[in-house]
Parts: sequence; structure tokens; C-alpha cells
Amino acid sequence: MTIAQWLQATAEAHPARPALYLGHDLIEDYAGFHAAAARVAAALVGMGVTPGDRVALFLKNTPDYLIALFGAWFAGAAVVPVNAKLHPAEVAWILSNAGARLCFASPDLARGLPALTDAQILTEVPQAAPLGAPVPRATDDLAWLFYTSGTTGRPKGVIITHHMLTAMSDSYLTDVDQVRAQDAALYAAPLSHGAGLYSMLHVRAGARHIFPPSAGFDPAEILSLARHHGRIHMFAAPTMVKRLTDHARAADDPGTGLRSVIYAGGPMYLADIIAATDHFGDIFIQIYGQGECPMAITALSRHDVADRSHPRWRQRLASVGRAQTGVQVRVDAPQGETGEILVRGTTVMPGYWQNPEATATTLQDGWLRTGDMGFLDADGYLTLQDRSKDMIISGGSNIYPREVEEVLLQHARVTEAAVIGLPHPDWGEEVVAFIVGDATAQELDQLCLSQIARFKRPKRYRHVAGLPKNNYGKVLKTELRTWRETDP
Repeated sequence: MTIAQWLQATAEAHPARPALYLGHDLIEDYAGFHAAAARVAAALVGMGVTPGDRVALFLKNTPDYLIALFGAWFAGAAVVPVNAKLHPAEVAWILSNAGARLCFASPDLARGLPALTDAQILTEVPQAAPLGAPVPRATDDLAWLFYTSGTTGRPKGVIITHHMLTAMSDSYLTDVDQVRAQDAALYAAPLSHGAGLYSMLHVRAGARHIFPPSAGFDPAEILSLARHHGRIHMFAAPTMVKRLTDHARAADDPGTGLRSVIYAGGPMYLADIIAATDHFGDIFIQIYGQGECPMAITALSRHDVADRSHPRWRQRLASVGRAQTGVQVRVDAPQGETGEILVRGTTVMPGYWQNPEATATTLQDGWLRTGDMGFLDADGYLTLQDRSKDMIISGGSNIYPREVEEVLLQHARVTEAAVIGLPHPDWGEEVVAFIVGDATAQELDQLCLSQIARFKRPKRYRHVAGLPKNNYGKVLKTELRTWRETDP
């Protein structure tokens, strides 16, 4: 069974069940949702889309996102969700690498994109007489092409199949949370990532889908929607959890209507999750995954997050939980010692899109080498210790230093540049650039904004006489992290 058939099955069984909401307003029931997706599918087929073709989604969080997503699957296409925060030049590269024939784009996001790509840009959801049934696809066929950056800064396309999405959904229902028809998924995090991946199991359950009118994350709006709709499930980055908690405490809002908040995508500090649980209760569940094993490596149950009776509850709360059902997890080191985290199982990717070299490096002897460092305790709880890659996670978005450094080094008056992430109370980490040269912060900001997404640009620039290096000339970023404002 493919993912498009999940929508069809729910619509046939429960056509009048409410499906898509914009704020308080019902947009479509499941019969209408299915019909809209079938019309999109027919339009795509009429435009020449054939099974296996890639259709990109460069959209804000609106009901049209899910209609386009399931419409593409209904037509037999594979989807390429693209982060709405990316720069048009970055989007164009992804479209080219994926060989995307078409790209759905929100009108304001589409500005400047047609001049950079040969892909057809659709700023409105097309309409046609509904396709009668989903185009058949095999379970091992490509369903979702997820672009995640590598250490070179160039994105890599992770191949995610229909079977992987099914296995991920099964693991969620076994290890993370139950989903029932009375529940509602609220999309405050980007649908191009975890929130979108979790949408499909809510479709299969016939649950409601709530889109904030702001199309983003606003704590007051989320709490208001939770009170109105009730039984809200939400995927959130740790920084979102902290902001939601801070707002709710200040407003003396108990979070009525919030049922489950799944957090992932960055470091969650103990003080923050303790404060969140103390205020909202046992609604929090943590998962750990990667694009290469989407949302499905480990899970820390709501019981483990809320439990204060276990003698090692702090250590468990600092972990990312135990292996989910569909995978084996091990650490390339003796028990209790730090090593690289390795994963194998039904939710692990078959490889990277058109990148056999990266595939061979990452998949070895049946194991996914995650590049993340951590340790396992005697009870199987995995604790992330560090990242072997220099990735920065700010506001739940991944930022790779080399990508930013290569842009900074294009400036004629920059001789050296090093980018690191430093702790930030709201965003988890902020991007800080150490610059050797006399280019001004304003000049460097303008350069970055011309080539990369706004959220990737450094928030601070430190002009220094030189960068610390080892005997082989490698910049010592660990030392940079110790420098204070008064240092060189």
C-alpha cells in the first residue's frame, strides 16, 4: 500500500470526517481533501508527470501543502519538500539535482525562482477532473526525496521509499504515541521536515489537520488553537518548546488542549524540558532521527520525560531514549563509552540520490554511520554526546559552517573565516563568524543574504588577528568556542 492509498482509504471509510482547518475554519472534510488531491493528480498527469517523476514543494504551511503533497503521490510522483526558508539560488540547485519537473511554490517564495531553474513553477494548485485512483507504485519506489546538507555544504538527497514511510509510521504508533480520529495535528513546524512526515499517519487515522493562519510558530496562536480544537499533537524543535513554555508561564496559560508535543531536531537542555513538563504535564515525547533514518532511531517516552521517581531520571531525561521498533542501534565503542552512533533497520535509507560515493561512505556493512557521537547505558538509553560534524542547529534548522565560510571567503577583504555555533537562550545555537580581514559586518551580511538563506547568516562577527590552528593547519574550532568577547 502506498501513501496516496492511505488518503483514499480514509476518505472512502469516513468521507464526512473533518480534515483540513485554517485556524478555526474547516476547509475540507476527508471527501473534499481526497477529491482535491485527485484533481491535482489529474492536472499533473495532464502536464506530463509520469510515475517516479519528482515534484517539488516550496510552500508555506497551508492546507494547500497537504493537498499538493498527496496530489503528487496520487499521480505516482515522488515529492521533494524544500525548506521555505531557503534562498532561491539554493532551491534552484535542489530542483536541478533532483531533476524536478515541477515545483509548487507559494507566490511570495516564488519571486526570482523562475529565472534560476528550468522547472515549471506553479503558484496555484491546479484543478482538473479528479483522477479515479492513485497511480500504482511499488513499496520500494521513491516517495520522498529529502535534502540534507553534508560536510561540504552541498545538500544530499536522501532516498525515502513508501516502505520506509510505512515503517516509520508503524514505529511511531508502537514507540512514540497513538493517533486516533479525535486527535488533531497542528503544523507550526515546517512541513518540509518532521511535521510533514508525521502528517501521513494522521491522515491514515482520519485525524484533523490544523494550520495556523500565521503559517508559522506563534506561542499565543498555538495555545489559542489548542484550546479551541483540543487533543492537539504537535512536532516542535526544542527552541519552540522553550518559547511555548516561557509564553505560557508568563500568561498563566495551562496549555489546555495540548495532548502530545514531540520534540527533536536539536539539543534540549535539562532545565528547559523540566520547566516545560512542570508547567504542561506529561505531554512531551522526544525522538531522535536523521534524514537518513527519518524520525525513527530512538524515542524517549512521555513517561520517561515526566518520571522523577527513577534514581537516574536526570540521566534518562538527558538521553534521547531507546531504539525504536524498526531499528537496531549500537555505538562504535564499549558500553558506556562515547563513539559514533550506528543504525540499521527498515527505516534506514537505501542511499543518497545520484551520489554513490557518499552512499558508500555512510552505509557500511548494512549499518548507517550517523556521524553523531554518543553512548549507550546498560538499559539501552542513548545519550548524544557530540556531533562528529560541525553542524549548527539554530531554531530547529540545520546549518553547516563550511557552506557559510565559503560565502564569507568570497569577499576580497576576508583572508580567513571560521564559523561556529554558540549557545543561544531562544534558538539553541546562534551562528558566529570569526573573520580575519577588514570587511565590515554590514558588507558580510549583504554578501550572505545574496547567496544563502537568511537564517544561515552569522548573527555576530568577530574580527580577529588570526585563527587558532594545530600543527597541520586545521582551524581549532573547539578553541574558538572558548574565546570571550575580550579575547583576541
